[in-house]
Amino acid sequence: MARNKEFDENEALRKAMELFWQQGYEKTSMNDLVNHMGVHRRSIYDTFGDKRTLFMSALTHYEEVIMMKMKKKIESELPVKQVIREVFEMVIYPNNNQPIGCFSVNAAVELSLLDQEVATKITEMFTKTETLFYELLKHGQEQGEISKHHDIKGLSLFLHNALVGIRVLVKTTDDKQKLESIIDLTLSTLE
Repeated sequence: MARNKEFDENEALRKAMELFWQQGYEKTSMNDLVNHMGVHRRSIYDTFGDKRTLFMSALTHYEEVIMMKMKKKIESELPVKQVIREVFEMVIYPNNNQPIGCFSVNAAVELSLLDQEVATKITEMFTKTETLFYELLKHGQEQGEISKHHDIKGLSLFLHNALVGIRVLVKTTDDKQKLESIIDLTLSTLE
């Protein structure tokens, strides 16, 4: 007779994501995951697979959460430049319970050169963000908020690169004024 799961899979996955986000893949042991998730080792293996499979699931979960937050901002009725500012500010003013920085950037730095599947996943995630910026800029041009002389494909790549940079900087400084001034300068390219 099969046993019922005694834990919430989504909550356990969220906890695994947080731990990988805080410590990285290599530094996180199965014991760390068992303790942080509050799930027995056997249940982790039965539900999520091995550590690497759990890591990939956590990365996918992170992507879903972040994309949902970004899409919510993008689909708002705010001016395009304000939406872009708010996307950047999500990084420098995170929820109190979330680790600083960006899980996908951490994974890219730690594992992309060592693991082709991680590299492919990160590239897909980055491409989705670039596409969101492109669609937002295209809408901005159609509404007259962004000048038609701008190459919005190039700008979407630039904005994503700046966003990745902010995601790294928040791990090294808590100077919000410095980070806000970088956002201001980044947005000035849309004039």
